[in-house]
Amino acid sequence: MIYLSLFFTALIAATLFPLSSEALLVTLLYQHYSPLLLWLVATSGNTLGSCINWYLGKECLRWQEKKWFPFRPEQLARAQQQFQRYGLLSLLFAWVPVIGDPLTFFAGVMRIRFWQFLVLVAIGKSLRYAAIIAAALGLINQF
Repeated sequence: MIYLSLFFTALIAATLFPLSSEALLVTLLYQHYSPLLLWLVATSGNTLGSCINWYLGKECLRWQEKKWFPFRPEQLARAQQQFQRYGLLSLLFAWVPVIGDPLTFFAGVMRIRFWQFLVLVAIGKSLRYAAIIAAALGLINQF
């Protein structure tokens, strides 16, 4: 049940909802849960959350002519231009706070191939969680 909680916390944290999974992850490390399993669960949940953003981005353009659509055409054009400028490899930084969630959303808007999206996002997020776990274990072992 603990691992499932981490999975859903990481998933929600990767969507456009403001939530952080790091505190729960570090708490579970402190309680001596398996670092490898925590890494796999957090990475999987966070990557799946980004996949949800990608899908929403891919599907959102069908409603762009509606009055309630949240983005103006010039906002979409500017975001698409930014995404094209930094390229596909920018998805390695989908884990970065504030910019990562919109980045994964606009990857869907830009119709980035899902397999490319998935590989790059998973690499970035797995490295991030590995770094967090390594740092946390280093601090925990000092005390």
